[in-house]
Amino acid sequence: MTVEDRFSDLDVQVRAQDGFEILTVRGEVDMASAPQLQAALEKAREGGKTLVVDMTQVGFLGSAGLSALLIVSKSAPDQLRVVASREVARPIELTGLDKLLAVYDTLDAAIAAEARSSSS
Repeated sequence: MTVEDRFSDLDVQVRAQDGFEILTVRGEVDMASAPQLQAALEKAREGGKTLVVDMTQVGFLGSAGLSALLIVSKSAPDQLRVVASREVARPIELTGLDKLLAVYDTLDAAIAAEARSSSS
């Protein structure tokens, strides 16, 4: 299986864990698949819980995917955490969105950071 095959289709799974909505995203987030990601983010946000978007299995994040994250972040700025693979972190950093999005290396770090900020 090539890297392209591994990341070709978008799959978004949602589960509740420790008071969070965890969205696990696998595949590529491009112009064609970004609406699917945005719809999943918006639906998960309806519950009012902090969203943790695990994108460690995403092989490509295009501008449409960045836009989807930004739109959801603007509607709930303190309720979105992104767990990024190298392929996801790079475009976030290059566009300066790391100043607006809370980006973490691991799911555990994203959850722990939320716990610290809510206790202050």
